[in-house]
Amino acid sequence: MTEIRKRRSRDPAATREAILEAARTLLAKDGPEGISLSEVAHLAGVNRGTAYQHFETREKLIAATADWVSNKMFRAVFGDPETVGERRIEQVDIADTTNRLTDFAMDNPELCRIWLLQLLSSAEPTGDPFWREYEGSLQRFAESDLAQENVDAEVLSVLMLAGTFLWPIWARSHARSNGERRSLAHRLAQECLRLCMFGSMRSERFPQIAEQLGRGPAGAAKIAVAGH
Repeated sequence: MTEIRKRRSRDPAATREAILEAARTLLAKDGPEGISLSEVAHLAGVNRGTAYQHFETREKLIAATADWVSNKMFRAVFGDPETVGERRIEQVDIADTTNRLTDFAMDNPELCRIWLLQLLSSAEPTGDPFWREYEGSLQRFAESDLAQENVDAEVLSVLMLAGTFLWPIWARSHARSNGERRSLAHRLAQECLRLCMFGSMRSERFPQIAEQLGRGPAGAAKIAVAGH
């Protein structure tokens, strides 16, 4: 297996990043059972002792990799964790957030797979930062006058994320060109919005999304059917 990077001068931050990149690659390929610190060190281009200095055990490395993946997802979808908490739900662009999530999933199916598998195996999945913000934002939305009554934010979160992370695997996004991935991501985002628009959202409060979904030769007909 080719090393991700050549052996480097001492830079603790860069070394840690290289180790996490290597661990992510192996986790995506072989799952948690197939990962070892020795193989991760080799792939990262560092010696085994250096890897152990950063991560004392295999379990700590896997946990740190899961956190690293969650942070990448968080920043791609929501932005800087330091400022996200300042937003009111009325200020969130639902269509833009959906597009960023589907684009990220389409471009990074292996990261989403790692995140999902680690979340499912976690003793406390609700502690994950990305999940906490995603489900939390839907909960805040459900409690606002933008939502239909009695929306179950937890169930809705699972449905949306499961579909979003399965679609790139189903569509074999890793074998597609960038243009094809963008088209696939757009298809997914449109249907996610359509489901929410006529399920959990008060559609009259989102005229721009209604207009967006109505574009295309069959758009108006689909909306009319979904609305009944």
